[in-house]
Amino acid sequence: MVVFLSTLNQIAFLFTLIAAGWVLAKLGVLPEGAAKVLAKLENTIFIPALVLGTFIENFTVERLASAWKLLLVSTVIVIVLIPVSILVSKAVTRDKYIQNIYTYGLAFSNFGFMGNAVVAAMFPDILFEYLLFTLPLWVEIYVWGVPVLLMGDTEKQQTFKDRIKPFINPMFISMIIGIVIGLLRIPMPSFLLSVLDTSSACMSPVAMLLTGITVATISLKKTFTDVKTYIISAVRLLAIPLAFIGASMIFPVFEDKTLLTCALCSLAMPLGLNTIVIPSAYGKDTTVAANMAVISHLMALATIPLVFAIVG
Repeated sequence: MVVFLSTLNQIAFLFTLIAAGWVLAKLGVLPEGAAKVLAKLENTIFIPALVLGTFIENFTVERLASAWKLLLVSTVIVIVLIPVSILVSKAVTRDKYIQNIYTYGLAFSNFGFMGNAVVAAMFPDILFEYLLFTLPLWVEIYVWGVPVLLMGDTEKQQTFKDRIKPFINPMFISMIIGIVIGLLRIPMPSFLLSVLDTSSACMSPVAMLLTGITVATISLKKTFTDVKTYIISAVRLLAIPLAFIGASMIFPVFEDKTLLTCALCSLAMPLGLNTIVIPSAYGKDTTVAANMAVISHLMALATIPLVFAIVG
């Protein structure tokens, strides 16, 4: 019960910010295009600052001694989740585009915005390990998830240039810079480190406000009557994490509590917002994706504390 209540308290804190964003958007307090501005700030300043600062401080030879286990387990999880996600999506709908949206949501949770925020609030001591754990997930998103499922035309073949382009982004670049500075132990000016710390602190609040603003743009009546959305959300939030918990009882590798926590923090998160942000930039319908965001984030208020309470 203690674990459940402490986790619920942190999740409620994050969801209060989501509610604030929703209210501000509904009241018309925010100017038009506020969501786009916040998204750009999040993706070009706050998240890169968090990644850069974390890697500068923690990416050392000593810390990397056990990193292989994090990367290996994360890679295995991706390999298992992708075919499962495809099969579930095909069983729920026959529409090819919606299948792609469902597949992306099931294969890749909101382990970035939401996951980083939850880990930073609940498990700050393992934030570096969590960022390492999610590297294979980001790679698969850049190589397959975004270019094939979200950006690609279902009838058009993706070129090598199309697949490599998503890697050129602020987060990936800041990660590489952080790796170099961390490994070489290059001294950094104190004022610059302060800038990174302050900017990193903005990541979680802005991410949650952005979620609330995005949710405010859709019809809640249609959202709460979409049965398929509940099915996909239940698979994402309960079936997948519980299956992993069952597997962790079999394989001794998960006796490592840091590894177990990193895996759960990535698997127990709601469906991500990329299914809204990226297709909308290409003029595609985002109704289904927005429904998924609303339902899964609301359900996560109960499921995330439940999952962590189960493992204690």
